[in-house]
Amino acid sequence: MKKLHEGDTAPDFTLLDQDGITHSLNTEKGKWVLLYFYPKDNTPGCTKQACALRDEFPAFEKLNCTVFGISVDSVISHKKFAEKFSLPFTLLADTEKSMVEAYGVWKKKKRAGREYLGIVRTSFLINPSGKIAKIYENVNPETHATEILRDLPA
Repeated sequence: MKKLHEGDTAPDFTLLDQDGITHSLNTEKGKWVLLYFYPKDNTPGCTKQACALRDEFPAFEKLNCTVFGISVDSVISHKKFAEKFSLPFTLLADTEKSMVEAYGVWKKKKRAGREYLGIVRTSFLINPSGKIAKIYENVNPETHATEILRDLPA
């Protein structure tokens, strides 16, 4: 798996959202896009991150930036998560793991001495021409939304 870098063309995708609607990166050309990969619906860190993005969502809209949250959870899981926390943005279900692998965020993790594969919390800011403008690694769920907004052109 090739590591993505800033300046690379962002890999396209076609995935279902929490309402069963298909989305792809190509349909977002001409807009900024935030792809934020998170480990799991309804977990403490992922909920903090989603709610921080929800609270700042009007600012993302004002800057013409589409927000996609991506995990390997199902469409049904995403629907419950989005409804529970009134999330105004799109959650994409990558149940086949094609997108997490294409973006290089499906990695070996360690917890309580046990190794397993999972999503490493990472975000990609994609410019209107489809290139990766910035990669955010080791994301802080609570401050991530404001960090991205600082990097978007006003």
